[in-house]
Amino acid sequence: MKFRGWVCLSVGWITLFLMGIDLFVVSPLLPFIAEAYNVSSAMTGWMVTVFAVTYALVAPFFGWLSDKNGRRAMITFGLLLFVMSNILTAFAPSFFWLIVSRILAGLSVASITPLIYAIIGDIAPANRTGTWLSIVVSGHLTALWAGAPFGTLLEHFLGWRSVFVVMAMIGAILAIVNFNTWKYASKNDLTRNLLAGNLLRILGSVSVTTFWAISMYALYVYLGASLYYENRFSATQIALAITFYGIGAVLGSLISGQLTDRFGERNISKVTLIFLILILVCLGIFFSSGDWIYFFLFLWALVGYAGFTSYQARLAVEYSNERGIVMAWNNTALYIGITIGSMIGGYVITKWGYPSLPYVCSIAAILSFILSTQKVKERKKEAVVSDS
Repeated sequence: MKFRGWVCLSVGWITLFLMGIDLFVVSPLLPFIAEAYNVSSAMTGWMVTVFAVTYALVAPFFGWLSDKNGRRAMITFGLLLFVMSNILTAFAPSFFWLIVSRILAGLSVASITPLIYAIIGDIAPANRTGTWLSIVVSGHLTALWAGAPFGTLLEHFLGWRSVFVVMAMIGAILAIVNFNTWKYASKNDLTRNLLAGNLLRILGSVSVTTFWAISMYALYVYLGASLYYENRFSATQIALAITFYGIGAVLGSLISGQLTDRFGERNISKVTLIFLILILVCLGIFFSSGDWIYFFLFLWALVGYAGFTSYQARLAVEYSNERGIVMAWNNTALYIGITIGSMIGGYVITKWGYPSLPYVCSIAAILSFILSTQKVKERKKEAVVSDS
């Protein structure tokens, strides 16, 4: 890989890591924020909700803009907005402005995360798309398990406001770095309506991610509580279990890239979904079997996120002309799946208890697999027709 390729991947990885930190760092800080603004913990939960809802709603719009006007400008704009939103979060004079700051944060991340995926897909060599995407996706996944410790540690020494100040400072540096890094990235020369005749097809394709997210997050959202009530795990054991999960997620993403480039995006995305179904069933069987849970949590994340990465690569290849908006819709589908998954998980544990969650997740994985068998029209054939 050439030096410039490593630079692009490093910038993409660090940028997605910061976006992931912004998403995952808030939860452990909620008690301190509630105390600072004299509101309930339930009220501070709206910080997470408005961020996720804003992201899901506006990501497709930014993806559409990037397909028409280029990704470099949108990513730079997003990082500048990210800086402003985190400064406002750190110094919000009231809880109302704190909520406003998280809406702005959702806007900023929506104009960055899917476009990093898209621009990596744009510049990756034809036979290395899976590998390149897997590397930058691992940045976001690393934040999944590193975000909470980072926030907790910084809060302990400098207070919760310092977390957002540090993220704003890093964001400002990355705005300059990204602006220069993507200077030579190609821009789609398309003036037609990129969604013409494709919206329903795109929505059908990204629905695979929605059901995948349900299969992962209906359990993950309640994982700590599940381990505590079913396995009587201590706080240290729960942290260890989540670490196993996080390591599996990162490794799964990285391994998936190599396999995807070798065996094809469609094949790997389907095979990983089949294994995900089987592992979720095994996770249900061994859910209350003590230390075995570490092993199956590792496998669950390994296979699950391998599937997510390979499907990202599949979308990048099959929708090469609409890559920005498809990646954005896919991220919207992800957040919708996380939201629905958390709702389903709450209902399941109320009705049938925590051990039922893996089986319900396996049903969602089956639906994801069925939807993944749909065919997307081949761009190469379209190109041949248009040229003729």
